[in-house]
Amino acid sequence: MVLAAGLGTRMRPLTDHLPKALVPVGGKPLIDHVLDRLRDAGVERAVVNVHHFADQMETHLAKRRDLAVMISDERAALLDSGGGIKHAADQLGRDPIYVANIDSLWLEGPTPALEALKAAWDPAAMDILLLLVRRGQGIGFEGPQGFLRDAVGRLTHSTDPAAPTPFVNMGVAILKPPILDDRPAGTFSIIPTWHRLQAQGRLYGVPMDGFWMHVGDPAARDAAEARLPSGLK
Repeated sequence: MVLAAGLGTRMRPLTDHLPKALVPVGGKPLIDHVLDRLRDAGVERAVVNVHHFADQMETHLAKRRDLAVMISDERAALLDSGGGIKHAADQLGRDPIYVANIDSLWLEGPTPALEALKAAWDPAAMDILLLLVRRGQGIGFEGPQGFLRDAVGRLTHSTDPAAPTPFVNMGVAILKPPILDDRPAGTFSIIPTWHRLQAQGRLYGVPMDGFWMHVGDPAARDAAEARLPSGLK
C-alpha cells in the first residue's frame, strides 16, 4: 500500500494545484518513484489511497501498465496512516504487505533497501518490520524522534528531544493487516499500534545501507533533485 492521500501542506505552493504524490522530482512524480521501487522488488499489485486532487491521481495511475493499481478512495475524509490501511483492508487481504509513504526517495547501497527488508522479515517474530536509516545517511529529516534498536532488531520508539535516536523510520515497512482488526474504522495514526507491538516485542526494524531523502517541502525536493544525478536507480 502506498499512502498518498495527504494534503501536502508543507509542500505548498507546489501542491496548490496538484497532489503531493504528483510533485515531480528529477523529472518523475513522487508516486512513480515509489511504485517503481515496489515493482522492482516484485510487487504486482498496489493499493494507493487518494484524497487531495483525487481525480488527477486516478487519471495518472490509470496509465501504469507494469503493475495493477487499485484505488482506496478517501475523498470523504482523510483517515491518517492507520485509518487509511484499515479502510483498504478488503483490497489488501490478510497476508503481509509493504506499506510505503509517498515522500521517501533513496539511493541504493550495496544491498537494495527493499531486498534488505524482505530478507529480515520473520513473520513468526514480527508483526511490523520498519525500514530504518542511520542518522547522517539521509536528508530532509532532522527531528529527534526515531528508534532505538536492540541486538536482534526489536525497536523502541522515542520522541525525547534531549536524546536524538540513532535510527529514523524512512517510510517503508512490512506489516500484517490483521494487527489493525481491533481498531474501529475512521481516522487514526499507526503510531499507537507501534507502541502496542513494541510492548509485545513484535515491532522490529532493519537499517538500509543506502542514502535516504525525505521530500517533505520544496527545499527538500530541491535538495533531493541535486543528488539524483549520482544515480537514483
